[in-house]
Amino acid sequence: MTSPNTEAEHVEATNLLYRDPALYDVVQSDSTSAGMCQTLIELHRPDARTLVEFGCGTGRDLEILAKRFECIGVDLQPGMVDYAHQARPGLDIRTGDMRTARLGSRMDAVTCMGNSLAYVHDNNDIGQVFATFAAHARPGALLVLCSPVAPITRTEPTTATVDTPTGSATVTIRHTWDLRTQINTMHRHWMLPSGDEARDEIRRRVLFPQELERYAEGAGFEVLDMLDGTGTGLTGPTAYTVARQTPR
Repeated sequence: MTSPNTEAEHVEATNLLYRDPALYDVVQSDSTSAGMCQTLIELHRPDARTLVEFGCGTGRDLEILAKRFECIGVDLQPGMVDYAHQARPGLDIRTGDMRTARLGSRMDAVTCMGNSLAYVHDNNDIGQVFATFAAHARPGALLVLCSPVAPITRTEPTTATVDTPTGSATVTIRHTWDLRTQINTMHRHWMLPSGDEARDEIRRRVLFPQELERYAEGAGFEVLDMLDGTGTGLTGPTAYTVARQTPR
């Protein structure tokens, strides 16, 4: 297992949005993850009052959830946490590695969204992450995950325009898929308003549905549902998984 500092530096180096948290907030402003997470909690554990989010980034989703729950956020990257403290000073957000973090408290809901789980590639490390989830879950607590469950295998690049605080940027994206490691790599080429260019190479581990279920069950959770938010079941490539901690 790499050290938290080394891992944080690596993740930041591969992703422009992590190096520029303000840009991250703008690009992710249309995310529906917080709303979906709250809907699942209200459906399966309406009496939930406390929540911890692992991989909370800038606290964008946590800020929404904090209107309903008493929240703590944890993120690996000090730069993201520092930005969150400045942009959202009312939130309790801490720097920590979700493979090893122990906050000393158990919550009604444990969440991990925004592909955070997909940045953990090693099987043993994934097991440690689920052990962390269990260590922070009260009896009957809900676990809500958002993670890739199928690869993006199209080979042709796509191009989009992205509004940024300094003007419009253009980003071209292509994906590669390594079946042996189950790593889906997103290659991004940015043309920024300043005229500068930037390149990303973001590697995400795909955990197929039965793998997710096995890791969850191994940590004492019973999977209640997997859905992609479209209302048509589970079609991929990203899914929400909701599970409940069971007595062991």
